[in-house]
Amino acid sequence: MPSSASTRTSLRAPSAPWSSRVITGGHYDVDCRLEDPDGKVLYKEMKKQYDSFTFTASKNGTYKFCFSNEFSTFTHKTVYFDFQVGEDPPLFPSENRVSALTQMESACVSIHEALKSVIDYQTHFRLREAQGRSRAEDLNTRVAYWSVGEALILLVVSIGQVFLLKSFFSDKRTTTTRVGS
Repeated sequence: MPSSASTRTSLRAPSAPWSSRVITGGHYDVDCRLEDPDGKVLYKEMKKQYDSFTFTASKNGTYKFCFSNEFSTFTHKTVYFDFQVGEDPPLFPSENRVSALTQMESACVSIHEALKSVIDYQTHFRLREAQGRSRAEDLNTRVAYWSVGEALILLVVSIGQVFLLKSFFSDKRTTTTRVGS
C-alpha cells in the first residue's frame, strides 16, 4: 500500500473532526495528510498509530485525506478513519424554539447524548478487538511455523541417533592382506 487517498466534499462547517487508527500491519503506523480544495496542506503527520484532528472547513470543495505506507512497503495495513461534517440534526424539529424543553424532551436529549457516547465506546472497543485479533492470528501463525520447524529438527536428530547407535553394534569385518609372503 504505497499511498491511498479518500476525498470528501464538504460545505463550510463550524468544525469537522476526524480520527484515524491503524488496525493491522507492520508497526501499526502510517503517514497522514489532509489537504484543502486548493491543495494546501492543513495537517501532516508521519508514522502515527492513531490520531485525531479537528479543522474548520473554510471553503466549499473536496478535501483530500491521504494515508501513506511508503516507509514500509513489505506489509499491508488496514486503517480505520472517522470523519464528521457539521453538526447533528436537532433531535426535535421544534428545538430552536424560545420556550424551555419539557421534562420528557430534556430526558430524551440526555439519553441521546449518552447513546452517542456509547457508540463512540463501542467503536473504540471494536477497533481494539480487531487489532488484538490480528496480533493473535499473527502469533498463532508464528507458533505453527516454529512447531513445524521443531518437529523437523526432532526428526532429523532422531534419525541421526538411530544410525549412530546402529553403527556401534554392527559387525565390522576387517580384511587383512599380507604383502610379500
